[in-house]
Amino acid sequence: MKLTPEQLPRHLADTDLRPAYLIAGPEPLRVLEAADAVRAAARTRGIVDREVHEAQGNQRDVDWEAFAAALRAPGLFSARRLVEVRLPTGKPGKDGSREILAFCAEPPDDVCLLVTCHDWSKKHGGKWSDEMERIGAAVMAWAVKPHELAAWIEARLRSRGLQAEPEAVQRLAERVDGNLLAAAQEIDKLALLLDPDQAAASGKPSPLSAEAMESLVADAARFDVFRLVDAAMNGQGAMASRMLAGLRAEGTVLPALMGMVVMELQRAAALARVAARGGNLAAEFKAQRIWDSKQAVYRRALQRHEAARWDRFVAEAGRIDRSAKGRAPGDPWQQLERLLLAIAEKRACAMIGR
Repeated sequence: MKLTPEQLPRHLADTDLRPAYLIAGPEPLRVLEAADAVRAAARTRGIVDREVHEAQGNQRDVDWEAFAAALRAPGLFSARRLVEVRLPTGKPGKDGSREILAFCAEPPDDVCLLVTCHDWSKKHGGKWSDEMERIGAAVMAWAVKPHELAAWIEARLRSRGLQAEPEAVQRLAERVDGNLLAAAQEIDKLALLLDPDQAAASGKPSPLSAEAMESLVADAARFDVFRLVDAAMNGQGAMASRMLAGLRAEGTVLPALMGMVVMELQRAAALARVAARGGNLAAEFKAQRIWDSKQAVYRRALQRHEAARWDRFVAEAGRIDRSAKGRAPGDPWQQLERLLLAIAEKRACAMIGR
């Protein structure tokens, strides 16, 4: 049986534990939560005896002899046991494959085997994983793709009793930049701050707006940078300069900002190239996942600079990033301020690269 991490809880609720579960994939949060779901299901069925086998100290592999011996030994506290094997590389080796295949050939009545792997691709797996899937279930925890992140966040919010407007969901998606663990942490904070039970008692809660999301979510530097770049693109050079000074005074680490600055400028450069060749700008906005409310910011900026200059801005942002990391000369804070002023005003472009 093949399952997604989202399908696993329903499967566990509706059926008895299967003899084996393989949970693998490159997304740590999805692997962790799927494994937790199996552990919780085991506890609800009275399985309190749990053993974990993983590489220890300088060892590069699991002690498969100890694993085999554990399968033969009777449980201490319950009729059934949960035996876990943790394979960070997703490769059990010859000895591990042999032991897992032996288990799958004749699964002990008193053991549920849980194997977790944090590295997985088409090159991984083999007969051992196929056999685990045959007698149990294989749960593939693939990374959430960029275009799927908003839907994942929306579903996560609903699971916590929260609702949010589409633009609010997108704001959070932009803030976490594909990091599901960060997204989960922010959503948990929102659940604590908003207290869904109390809101439900007072009537149907209104969906969170983008402004409410921005004010409630922890205001980290990577979220502030969107407002910083927006000010520059809106032609508000003085405001961008003040915001940058404020971030510096708060002790913000500049490299944490530069990744988002580069991303925003790369979006603008891509839009500028489409506009220069007379392409479909609306389609490019959609491809870049830029919401309607923010498109006006980009349109104003594109009217101020031609495509070649946006490419120059991107190159300069990359140089500032290297400077911030000590790999290029100059004062990166001063260089970034000049870049933002150049984006805001044509006449300031001569300062770029000084």
